[in-house]
Amino acid sequence: MPKHRRCQPTLVAVVCLFAASTAQAEPAVLEKVEISGRHYDNAIGSTDAASQGTIRAELLKSRPALRPGEVLEFVPGLIVTQHSGDGKANQYFLRGFNLDHGTDFATGVNGLPVNMPSHGHGQGYSDLNFLIPELVDRIEYRKGPYFARNGDFAAAGSADIAYRTTLDEDFAALTLGQRQFQRFVGGGSGHLGDLRLLGAIEVQHNDGPWQLPERLRKTNGVLTLSGGTRAEGWSTSLMAYDARWTSTDQVPERLITAGSFNGQPFGRFDAIDKSDGGETRRSSLSGEWHRNTGAEATSVAAYAMNYRLNLFSNFTYALERPDGDQFLQQDRRCVYGGSASHAVDHNLGGLPARSELGLQLRHDRVRVGLHDTMERRITATTRDDEVRETELGAYGQTSVELTPWLRGVVGLRADQARFKVHSYSNAANSGSASAHLLSPKFSLIAGPWAKTEFFFNAGRGFHSNDARGTTAAIDPKTGDAVDKVPGLVAARGLELGARTEWVPGLQSSVAVWKLDFDSELVYVGDAGATEATRPSKRHGLEWNNRYVPVPWLLIDADLAWTRARFADFNPAGNRIPNAVDKVGSIAVTLRDLGPWSASLQWRYLGSGSLVEDNSVRSRPSLTTNLRVSRKLWEKAELTVDVFNLMDRKLNDIEYFYESQLPGEAAAVTDRHVHPAEPRTVRVTLKMGF
Repeated sequence: MPKHRRCQPTLVAVVCLFAASTAQAEPAVLEKVEISGRHYDNAIGSTDAASQGTIRAELLKSRPALRPGEVLEFVPGLIVTQHSGDGKANQYFLRGFNLDHGTDFATGVNGLPVNMPSHGHGQGYSDLNFLIPELVDRIEYRKGPYFARNGDFAAAGSADIAYRTTLDEDFAALTLGQRQFQRFVGGGSGHLGDLRLLGAIEVQHNDGPWQLPERLRKTNGVLTLSGGTRAEGWSTSLMAYDARWTSTDQVPERLITAGSFNGQPFGRFDAIDKSDGGETRRSSLSGEWHRNTGAEATSVAAYAMNYRLNLFSNFTYALERPDGDQFLQQDRRCVYGGSASHAVDHNLGGLPARSELGLQLRHDRVRVGLHDTMERRITATTRDDEVRETELGAYGQTSVELTPWLRGVVGLRADQARFKVHSYSNAANSGSASAHLLSPKFSLIAGPWAKTEFFFNAGRGFHSNDARGTTAAIDPKTGDAVDKVPGLVAARGLELGARTEWVPGLQSSVAVWKLDFDSELVYVGDAGATEATRPSKRHGLEWNNRYVPVPWLLIDADLAWTRARFADFNPAGNRIPNAVDKVGSIAVTLRDLGPWSASLQWRYLGSGSLVEDNSVRSRPSLTTNLRVSRKLWEKAELTVDVFNLMDRKLNDIEYFYESQLPGEAAAVTDRHVHPAEPRTVRVTLKMGF
């Protein structure tokens, strides 16, 4: 196999680029009404949609997270699960989407995009395991394709996770838990003359509840240098992450029912292929510069990143090869990108307005492969490709105060994507392609009346397809001729919403939404080909509530209902597999009752069809998580987290497909499940300095 041309710069020495995360222009605002409490920045007059908001760090401290990616569950209506090892990207569910590992939900951390286009495992792969929750300052989330600054993968929504540049105090925290869970994280910040320096490091080990120990080994570090002020300043960050693990993937339910495999007992937490697992690492250098005078705001951003993944999986066991169907997905890439924006206040026809122009550029240089393996040894190659993918986006947006009670926002986004694929495994799949798309956006915000405002939002969004699908002529598995796929797939969305703070201490919002996709083409990483699916339509209702009746009590209740269907006729049926119809989260938090704090959360993931005719459905799950904290003295705190408090037998994910176990005479179509973890207790001691 030809050698991979190493990225310049290397993993350790990434080209130093200064940047500024593109700041969202502040619209001309109406009256602001602040709700009591310290967890949200979603006051009346602060957003352009009922489904947009900001989550502050204080809320992240109030509830436990089993895995780093679960911080996204603070975004109302979003559920995060896992179907493989903890070093692999999570599974995400939002608005009737099984987002797989990130497609259609764009995520950024500390100014870096997380989603990976043309990834070895799946399009838009979003691995948040490098996130350090203790460094998060806020999460800015938006749902729907209504925002001009959001491009690829943001049709269903997006979240920008901002890190701190300074800490309130230096800290060290040690967490110990069942099944060999050990985590140390420490951080500190200080001054170097007029500059500020922040550093943090994380080390973690975990075996999990699996009969085959996970043996997760994770190391993680962040170093940030910054200067200036909130009004005008800059920062630059160096980040590095490395993880290795053994995974227990989903198993067929027939095997759990039988209770034995190859003459040995077999349970919910057993593995079939004991050599599955992976290793991943990433390093990055990013920077930002910003200036905001109130009347004008300018930002510039750039980043460089080096990334690699080796992922060994076996989901069909012995369906294709008697010695086992394990395969290796490889991804090695360098990513370079930047953005710039400028916003200014002005008058438009005598009306106060604010306009923003922005430019975004990203270039991925990827070597991506799919190989047959046995016990992590390569036995054959299905695909081996070199990909060059460049995405350029430009947008403009104007917010106009039409009357003292009515504000309008009009935006237009233009995107172009260029793909170049060189296939080492099949020259017929090499080639170049390009695609472009215009995406108009429109919003109306009315009010407030009686501390209540109303929203209408409409817009067009998109996700990109895997570059290999845009040039492919031959299916790498079967050798059959295939059709090329479009580079960009459009989505159209509408939303009616309202937010009120009429009841003292209560902030409540409701949104009725609709989202249609031209196509749900999916790149199937274990087959090396693009799977053509059908146009789709989804609509739903979301109801979110934040209630602070007294300063020491916070009640959160987020409920969402969705109807997801294929838009065309097909005798197979019109249900979208794995589209969950209901999700919910209710949390009660007690704060600062003397030295004590506590929270109890109920998290519900509803049922979804597993096949188009709705004859097989996944089972709903209800999980209860508990956190109790006590200050030992001024700068020391002890926290006990209990996940799955009721010890329910739940599944994180369910699929329905064909597989064949060793010893079976023929393939069997069956439900395949990955269990949620049983009751798990973790204890954290945190010290401040």
